[in-house]
Amino acid sequence: MENKELIYNQHHENQDWLNRLRFYIEEIEILKERLGEVASKNSNEHVLAKVEHFQNQFIVQRNNIDELSHAIKVNEAKFVNEIEENPIASDHRTAEYHKEESDSIAYFETNFAKLREEFNEFISKWM
Repeated sequence: MENKELIYNQHHENQDWLNRLRFYIEEIEILKERLGEVASKNSNEHVLAKVEHFQNQFIVQRNNIDELSHAIKVNEAKFVNEIEENPIASDHRTAEYHKEESDSIAYFETNFAKLREEFNEFISKWM
């Protein structure tokens, strides 16, 4: 069963996702600064191991953001091509819903929230 949605609505959803991903990039930079503060104030092996863990997680999440952004931009290009090929009534046309991107964003945001919570617990102990 195909699930169709207006291209116009999917375009706006893509733009919202890209904006949210840009926010997460900024948030990662802030979290990295806070992590650097903890690392500079603590030489405990356990603390430094957790610092390395979070550094790695921030790299992984940044890569995930890059991959998601790319997938969303590919999806957006597909819509642009379709509208350029047939611009008539483009604001009323539908396309198969971008469920894979939607699911990926939801999964990313859930995981990022868990990472943020874990990080904040760590920071509260060692700041």
